Amino acid sequence: MNARLKELKILGIMLGVFLAAYYIPFGAPRFLSGLHEAFFMLQDYARLHVLLCLIPALFIAGAVSVFISKSAVIKYLGPKANKILAYTVASISGAILAVCSCTVLPLFTGIYKRGAGLGPAVAFLYSGPAINVLAIVLTARILGLEIGIARAVGAVVFSIILGLIMHFIFRKEELKRQGEFGYADIQESSPLWQKIIYFALMILILITLTWAKPDGSNSAFMSFMYAYKWIISGILAFGLGLSLVFIYGFKLWKVLLTAFVVTAAGMLFPSQPLIAYIIGLVMLVSFLTKEKGELKDWLGSTWSYSKLILPLLFVGVMIAGSLLGRPGHEAWIPSQWVETAVGGNSLGANFFASISGAFMYFATLTEVPILQGLLGSGMGKGPALALLLSGPALSLPSMLVINTVLGLKKTSAFIALVVILSTITGFLFGTFFV
Repeated sequence: MNARLKELKILGIMLGVFLAAYYIPFGAPRFLSGLHEAFFMLQDYARLHVLLCLIPALFIAGAVSVFISKSAVIKYLGPKANKILAYTVASISGAILAVCSCTVLPLFTGIYKRGAGLGPAVAFLYSGPAINVLAIVLTARILGLEIGIARAVGAVVFSIILGLIMHFIFRKEELKRQGEFGYADIQESSPLWQKIIYFALMILILITLTWAKPDGSNSAFMSFMYAYKWIISGILAFGLGLSLVFIYGFKLWKVLLTAFVVTAAGMLFPSQPLIAYIIGLVMLVSFLTKEKGELKDWLGSTWSYSKLILPLLFVGVMIAGSLLGRPGHEAWIPSQWVETAVGGNSLGANFFASISGAFMYFATLTEVPILQGLLGSGMGKGPALALLLSGPALSLPSMLVINTVLGLKKTSAFIALVVILSTITGFLFGTFFV
C-alpha cells in the first residue's frame, strides 16, 4: 500500500510539472512581471528587514530559549498563570516591540516552545505587528482620526480575544502539551534584574535599528532618534557586550576589540553604517563559536531558529510578490481587481479586504500609504479598517512559519479568526462611520 502511494505521488508530481510546462504562459508580459516582482520583493525584504529586524529578533529568540527558564515562562504566560497578568504581559510585550509580522515570529516561537500557553502566545503574536504606536499615529494623521482610533482599539481588543478563543478551542491539547513541560521550579543561573538588563538592551537595539524615517511632521525626539540611531545602537550594543561580561563571563577584551573595530569602520565609512554593523555581527558570532556553556548554546539556539524560519519567509515573500507585487507595480493579480472588490461597505468587500490583507506582505508602516491610494480609488472605510486589522498581523510568509510551530489546525484557526473578526469589525465600522 505504501509503495503504491509513493508511486502515485511520483506520478502526481510528474503530471503537475507537465501541466505547468504545457500551460504556463512563460512569455506573457504579466507572467514575467509577476516573476520579476517576486525577486524585487525578496530583494526589498532582504535589504529592509533581514539585517536590522530579523537577525536581532533571532538572537533575542535564541536568548529566550537559553537564558530564561521554562518555569519562568510558565509562571507568567502558562496555563496556571493569572489570566489578566498573562494577557497583559503578552499584549504589552508585543506592542513595545512594534515589529512586522515576520520579525515577531522568532520571538513568538521562542516563548511558545519555552512553555507559554497558546492564548498568551497568540496574543503576543498578534499584538507585535498590530499594536504599533507609530503606525497607529500615522494612520490617524493620514487616513483620519476615526480609522486611527478604531485601529488602536481594535488591535488591543483583538489580541486578547484571539488569545482567549484559541485557548478555549484547543484547551485539551494545551493541557496535554503543558504537561510535558512540568512545573518544577528551576534555579535561575543569574538574578532576575540581570536578565532584565540583558533583554532590555537587546530589545532597545532592535527598536532603535528599525526606527522609521520621520515624515517631516514628527516630533523633535523622533527626528533625533532617526538621525542618531546608528550611534545610539552602537552605545546600546556596547552596553550589551558589558552585560555579557559581567553576567555570563564573556571576555572584556573581546568587547573592547569589537567596539574599536566597529567604531573605526563607522568612521571610515560614515555613509555606509551597515558595514560597521555587519563587522560587529560577524565578530560577535565568531567569538561565540569559541565560547562554552550558555553563550555557545545561545548561538546554537539562534542558528536553529534561523534554519527554521528564514527559508520559509523567503519563499513566502516571493510568492506574495508574484501574486500582488510591490505598491505601484503589477503582478499576476491585477491591482484593479483589488480596488474594485473593496469598494463600498458590503460584507463581501470587508471579507475580501480582510483575506487580501492576511495574505499580502506589508513592511512596517507601508500599509498606510497603500490604503491611502486605495481609499482614493473608491475603497470604503470599513474595508480599509478590515485590511488594517488583518494585514500587518498576518502575511503569507508568516503563515508558513506559524504552521511549522502550531501545526495546520491551529494555524488555520488563527487565520480564520483574524479574517472573521476583521471582517465583522470593518463592516460595523463602515456602517456607523460612513
